[in-house]
Amino acid sequence: MKKYCFGVDVGGTTVKMGLFDVEGTVLDKWEIPTRTEESGKNILPDIAESIQKKLCEKSIFTEEVAGVGVGIPGPVDKDGNALVAVNLGWGKKAVSKELTELLHIPVMAGNDANVAALGEMWCGGGKGYNSIVAVTLGTGIGGGIIIDGKILNGFTGAGGEIGHIHLDDEETEACGCKGHGCMEQYGSATGVVRLANRKLASSDKPSVLRDQEITAKSVFDAVKAKDELAMEIAEEFGFYLGKGLAIVASVVNPELFVIGGGVSKAGNVILEYIEPYYKKYVFPGSLDTKFTLAALGNDAGIYGAAKLVLG
Repeated sequence: MKKYCFGVDVGGTTVKMGLFDVEGTVLDKWEIPTRTEESGKNILPDIAESIQKKLCEKSIFTEEVAGVGVGIPGPVDKDGNALVAVNLGWGKKAVSKELTELLHIPVMAGNDANVAALGEMWCGGGKGYNSIVAVTLGTGIGGGIIIDGKILNGFTGAGGEIGHIHLDDEETEACGCKGHGCMEQYGSATGVVRLANRKLASSDKPSVLRDQEITAKSVFDAVKAKDELAMEIAEEFGFYLGKGLAIVASVVNPELFVIGGGVSKAGNVILEYIEPYYKKYVFPGSLDTKFTLAALGNDAGIYGAAKLVLG
């Protein structure tokens, strides 16, 4: 009888890990450093050692474990091979195969954003829905697409890269992907700062933002205080996000968008700016798609990784 599973979320600085029962209750969670030196050769052995220690600590037999799920920051193919993970020092790496051999427990791997989306569907903001798009508004914009309860990986594992939908032909600054006018340049935390700095430079309106460090948080705090210039920045943010997500919806027709990441900590105010533009641009067949905020925070990855092995 399988009683347990592990979820592993591999980041560039730390590896977050969780022990779950098969119903989705987290029984323990912890972190270990991500040792990226020497092309990340120690990462998987470190994960295996940490899981083995936890099995001993909890007196759990390997036969009781359904599997280990792993979220990787980069594209992952259907066989659990990381195609490239620059932040980890990896080129192509057979994550599922290598970790299975180290642990003698079944291992499944997936892209970290897709896995986090699965976590939100299972136990977070998307609970009760089967077709969702999870949008992470952090330093960049990540996306995870779940259709009928299954991750949409795409041919090379690069499905869900919604942050790089092209939205503006006039953009002169380059995105991190080397393109220009990507959604990420306007809706991420760094994107909000760019919009704010441009607005402050082009307008002489008074604003509390002129007297403080510009961050996504300071912008949306000013929005909540009804600062006129900040509200104009939020309108622009909402335009790009609403239009971009309307494009996504026209392709995958989700029941729900779950908005997470650092920018989402501003709360429902961000949805108030996104939804009107979404409704303006979306194909009528997806007009009733709902929006909500993510609920699992930084734990979404370990929840989704655990769910990966449960099917």
